[in-house]
Amino acid sequence: MLDLNKVYCGDNLTLIKQLDDDCIDLTVTSPPYDNLRTYNGFTWDFEGLAKELFRVTKVGGVVVWVVGDATINGSETGTSFRQALYFMDCGFNLHDTMIWQKPQCSNVGGIKQRYFSIFEYMFVFSKGLPKTFNPIKDRKNKYAGCKIHGTIRNPDGNTVYNSATGNIVGEYGMRFNIWKIPPANGKSMHPARFPEHLAKDHILSWSNPGDIILDPFIGSGTTAKMAIETGRKYIGFEISQEYVDIANKSIEQKGIF
Repeated sequence: MLDLNKVYCGDNLTLIKQLDDDCIDLTVTSPPYDNLRTYNGFTWDFEGLAKELFRVTKVGGVVVWVVGDATINGSETGTSFRQALYFMDCGFNLHDTMIWQKPQCSNVGGIKQRYFSIFEYMFVFSKGLPKTFNPIKDRKNKYAGCKIHGTIRNPDGNTVYNSATGNIVGEYGMRFNIWKIPPANGKSMHPARFPEHLAKDHILSWSNPGDIILDPFIGSGTTAKMAIETGRKYIGFEISQEYVDIANKSIEQKGIF
C-alpha cells in the first residue's frame, strides 16, 4: 500500500497496481480526453485504469469521472459514453450522470452549425450502492415556509396521499444534478486546472472525514487540497514531474506541508 497524503510521479496504471484491494473510498478526477488537451506528450491506458479503479474501490465506494468529448470532422467523438459503458462492464453501477455547467463557452472557434457547448459530464460510478451520500442543500426553495399538502403520483399512475403533508418547506432544498460552477481562474502552469468548488463538493457529497480520496490525474493538486481541507486523506498520481512540482507547490501554499 502506498503512503497517504502524497503525490506520486509515474504512470497511473503502474502506481495504482501498488494499492491494496478495496482501499479507496472515493476517486475524483478529470482525465485528459480525446485531442482537446496535451499533457507533455504522455498517454494513458483507459481500460487498464478502469479495471484497477474497480479493484481498489471499496464496496460502496464511488468514482467521479469528469469528462467531455472533442468534435472532430463535424462529429463529437462519443468517447465519454464509451468510457461510461466500459466502467459498467468492469462492474460499476452508473449511479448518476451529472452535468458540470460552465457560465460561458470556453472555445467558440470554428463552430457555425451547432449550439455552443458549456458543459462536461460528471459520471458518478459506484461499487454497489454508495455507502455515503451527504447531499448539499443550497438550492433556494420557491415555496419556503409553506405547508406541504396534496397527493403524489406513483410510477403506475395511481395517486396516493403525500406522507409529508403538513410539513413546512425549508428555506433550502437539495441541489439538483446539474452544477453551475465557474472554471478555475487565476494563472496556472497547468492547462486544465480543476475548479476547487467542483472537487470539494463531490468530496463532501460522497465521502466522510477520514476517508481516502484518490486522483489518478492529480494535475495541479486541487483534489488533494480539497481532501485535506475537508478532513480526508489523499493519494495522487501524475506522470509529469513538471505537474507534480506544481501540485506540491500548490499544496504547500495551502499550508498542508
